Amino acid sequence: HNKSLAGALLGGTGPTTVVKMVSLKLQKRLASSVLKCGRRKVWLDPNEVNEISMANSRQNIRKLVKDGFVIRKPQKIHSRARTRRALEAKAKGRHTGFGKRRGTREARLPTTVLWLRRMRVLRRMLSKYRDAKKIDKHLYHYMYMKVKGNEFKNKRVLMETIHKTKAEKTREKNIQDQFEARRVKGKAARERKHARREARQASGQTGEVPAPAAPARPAKK
Repeated sequence: HNKSLAGALLGGTGPTTVVKMVSLKLQKRLASSVLKCGRRKVWLDPNEVNEISMANSRQNIRKLVKDGFVIRKPQKIHSRARTRRALEAKAKGRHTGFGKRRGTREARLPTTVLWLRRMRVLRRMLSKYRDAKKIDKHLYHYMYMKVKGNEFKNKRVLMETIHKTKAEKTREKNIQDQFEARRVKGKAARERKHARREARQASGQTGEVPAPAAPARPAKK
């Protein structure tokens, strides 16, 4: 009775025939191996089930792939357009208020990381200056220890300090050179004067004025 009712519902006059599904697990496994993808990416043509079920080797599967009965499904698109748009907004500073922050300030950007970045930037700059002969090894070491002592907060301050120190050293060197030149000049003048005096003494013309004679004292009575 149930079979005849099902047949009537399906538009048939007699009892329905139960169609047994063919298992294509083997074919799907072989196809995934041939197509180099997962089993869920393999599509088997439902209209060619009988022919596909006869294929029991990779060679037969390759023929079915060539005929178009077995196809590798295209990769599903997972768009990142919305994510990129949100990240661009975050780069501008949007969506970063107190309500969006989940960790503490130290957890979000540790002070150790900031310190490491600053140290590497400043030390790299010092190395470039030393390699370019802009500073000598003594000034390099002096500035290196100041960098380690947390004296410069960025490259600009370090650069200004280097230029200021170099200008001060140049000024001191110029002053020292001027002093040395003055000393040498004075020494040369003294030597010339001494030589002239010796020459006059040798010729008997000392050029010294004799001292006036003291007045005679009256004799005591």
